[in-house]
Amino acid sequence: MINRETFARKRVLVTGGLGFIGSNLARCLVDCGAEVTLVDSLIPEYGGNLFNIDPIRTRVKVNFSDVRDEHSMKYLVRNQDYLFNLAGQTSHLDSMNDPYTDLEINTRAQLSILESCRRNNPDIKIVFASTRQIYGRPQYLPVDEDHPLSPVDVNGINKMAGEWYHLVYNNVYRVRATVLRLTNTYGPRMRIKDARQTFLGIWIRRVIEGEPFLVYGDGLQRRDFNYVDDVTDALLAAAASEKANGEIYNLGADDPLSLKDTAQLLVDTLGKGSYEIVPFPEERKIIDIGDYYGSHDKISGHLGWKPRIGLKEGLHKTLEYYQDYSRHYVEP
Repeated sequence: MINRETFARKRVLVTGGLGFIGSNLARCLVDCGAEVTLVDSLIPEYGGNLFNIDPIRTRVKVNFSDVRDEHSMKYLVRNQDYLFNLAGQTSHLDSMNDPYTDLEINTRAQLSILESCRRNNPDIKIVFASTRQIYGRPQYLPVDEDHPLSPVDVNGINKMAGEWYHLVYNNVYRVRATVLRLTNTYGPRMRIKDARQTFLGIWIRRVIEGEPFLVYGDGLQRRDFNYVDDVTDALLAAAASEKANGEIYNLGADDPLSLKDTAQLLVDTLGKGSYEIVPFPEERKIIDIGDYYGSHDKISGHLGWKPRIGLKEGLHKTLEYYQDYSRHYVEP
């Protein structure tokens, strides 16, 4: 993988730094000896949570800014060695109900961040978190990076534009950038109060509270899942490698599972709980992509990244965390 000394004494900026992936990445960067600045707007719907950085609060800087604020970003990118650009609107349903906000955050703000880097710190290295959603309904499985792009919702279209802005700035302006297309990321510090971030979040909340959770459709749709520690490893590997500049990489797992089997594994792991298989609500059915699991052969070949934590182990770690700390993630 990577030598974590790469980030010792380096200045690192993380947008969305109080969110799920950003806070886990921040903990890892602090352990590597990096000087970390976290940027987050703490907009309630988007998953930022100060408790996420509770163990490292005195070891990071926090700037409460919105990535849509051009003046803040011009200041924040200066003198940084790395930028992990993780801020975004992730809810597919929200993107359909409020497409203009999704456009502002996932497209226009990305262009603004890149302009700030080009004009104020062109030597920075950027890793951008994109999504497998841009592929739409798969034409073949596993999905590789050559698969046609056909998003089924506004979020997918805007994330696709955001990643291509990063590639253009890499190719034209030499602002080094790498794109990672994330699949279903889960683990400690994820949003569990609702399904805005991932359906696994609300499943975990319900099973811990002893309430049944809902599996939409027939439950046979297959998905792949990455535990958050594996995702942070991929982010660091992409940042550390010059070979990754201008590249797009899928993440993915070697153990895709149907939603029904995933639900049963969650119940079995906790030793209690139940689920119900119910028809799709119409607004969800129309943007569902069916089966999806990706090929991570390219990033494995280029950067040596492979997922290390399987779903059973990852769910066990996640449930342990929320059994101790769910009160910090669910409003009374």
